Parts: sequence; C-alpha cells; structure tokens
Amino acid sequence: MSNQQNSIMPLPQQFVADIRQIITTARANAVRSVDFCRVQMYWNLGKRILEEEQQGKARADYGTYLIRNLAKEIEPEYGSGFGERQLKFCRQFYREYPIVNTLRSQLNWSQYRMLIQIPDHDKREYYELEAINNAWTGRELQRQIDSMLYERLLMSNDKEAVLAVARKERIPESPMEIIKQPTVLEFLGLKREAAYYEKDLEQAIITHIADFMLEFGKGFSFVARQKRILLEDDEFFADLVFYNRLLRCFVIVELKTGELTHQDLGQLQMYVNYYDRNEKLPEENPSIGILLCSRKNDTLVRTTLPEDNTTILASEYQFYLPTEEQLINEIDEVKSNFNKDDKK
Repeated sequence: MSNQQNSIMPLPQQFVADIRQIITTARANAVRSVDFCRVQMYWNLGKRILEEEQQGKARADYGTYLIRNLAKEIEPEYGSGFGERQLKFCRQFYREYPIVNTLRSQLNWSQYRMLIQIPDHDKREYYELEAINNAWTGRELQRQIDSMLYERLLMSNDKEAVLAVARKERIPESPMEIIKQPTVLEFLGLKREAAYYEKDLEQAIITHIADFMLEFGKGFSFVARQKRILLEDDEFFADLVFYNRLLRCFVIVELKTGELTHQDLGQLQMYVNYYDRNEKLPEENPSIGILLCSRKNDTLVRTTLPEDNTTILASEYQFYLPTEEQLINEIDEVKSNFNKDDKK
C-alpha cells in the first residue's frame, strides 16, 4: 500500500520546473554551440579562400574562377550550403571580420550573412549589438534592417548617442532616443489604401503585440488596453498603456486614423496628467504620451504644446516598409520645418 502511495505522490512543482529548465537550457546551449561551430566553419572557409586568391592575384579574374570551380568540386558532396554564392559570402565574411575573436557566439550564420551586406561600419555595429542585446531572431533582425531602424533613430538623435546606447555605454534619457519617426506597422497586414477606425487599428496591434513592441522600441512592456479613467462623472478610455523600464515611466498611446487636431493633443495631455498624479510612484519619471496618427502637422504640434515639452510626442504610422528615398524626404521635411521655426 505504501508503495502505491509513493508512486502517485505529487512531485514538488519547483523541482519539476528546475528539471525542465535544466533540459531546456542544455538543448538551447547545444543549438547555439552547433550554430557557432557553423559560423566558425564559414569564417575558416573564407580565410582559406582569400589566402588562395592572393597567391594568384596576378590574374584579375582568379577569385571568380577559384570560387566557381571550388563550388563544382564540393557542392555535390556537401550540398547547396557550399555553392558558389555561399562561398562568396564566406570570403566577404572573412574580409569584414578578419579577427576570429571578434565573432560573437550569440549570432548565427544567417544573421552574420545579413550583417556583412551592410557596407557602413557604424550601421553594421549598431545592428550587430542590438541583435545581441535584444536576442533578435534572424527574422527580427532582417525586419529591423528592412524597416531602416538605424536611419529612423538618426532622425531625432545623433549617431554617437545611438551607438552609445547600443554599446550599453549609456541608458536612454528621453523618449526621442527610443521612439522612431515614422512608426512602421507593416506587420499588421493592413492595406495602406483602406480607411480604418481606431478600434480596427487597436485590435490589429493587440493581435500583433509582440511585433508592435519590437517596432516601438526598447524596454516596453504592455500594461492595459482601453484603460478606464473616471473624472467625477465623466469616463475616458486611453487606447493603450505601456511601461518603459529604461525610461522608468508609463507610456500612454492614443491612436488616430484621421487628421491630427489640437484637441487630440489636449486629450492625450490629460491622460498623461492623470497618470502622473494618480499612478506614477514618487521615484518614477514623468509619464509620456504618444499620439500615433496617419498624418501629422509638425507646426500644429509644436504650436499646441509648450516649447519645453518633452512628454507629448506625435508620430506618423505607415503600413509599409519605407524606401531609402522616402526616408530621405522625411528627414529633409523635418529639417525644413525646424529651420522655418528657428527663423520666426
């Protein structure tokens, strides 16, 4: 009887959790170890290819000849991962990372292949560091590169400040160091030519909340949707509420699918005031309000808000990834608006 009782006695939950954690961690470490061995293999291939190329440098086309014929030799035996295109990546990989000790075990080969195609050294370093800091998958890294995250951050920050945050040399001190212009929401799958209500946009964001926080910036956690705010007998509802652990403050997000008005900014300011007076702890920083809109008038925003405003931001959203030309036009427009205000 005692043996039967022992066989069905429930195990301590913490013990089971610890065992699961040991297995999960070991499996993850094994995958990372295999991935990094693959990275080192491609690095060594690139090194050996470049050494052989340099021996025949008198012939301008020797490198192309070498890689093409090497692929013919080894691809039938080892598979498509050793074709001509892949071997060219190996050679480029070694050129961009000539010191093996600079390779980071947190990144896999697919991520390195994305990085070596970025010619700008600072830009490449930014994505490399942020991929590690935020544990981005290959898909997430590709998405951030495609959405031109680095360039969008430079619209409101200088390059050294952006790199210092990525290098963990400083912590962001203002919302402008985190929030991008514009906010890109292509992952929602909404058509850009269609008209949407705020509730449709909000529901799409909730459905894709992980992607939204990845796009929105570093340090965000989701707090509430349609947060009820009661002021005497009047009810108000803030669309989305987040908390940012880096800025150490609440972030209230209002969605606007129509044209931005000064009333929208005033309502958002009211929500921010409410959080500062009723939700914020003494040691936390002032709350921030972000108005996500389809179109914004920068002059209206700056005229409506106090000159020393640092807590209310308006950011345009778009349902498609920006092209380099579109982003350059956006940067020029922002600079032009600031110059006009400075002359007044």
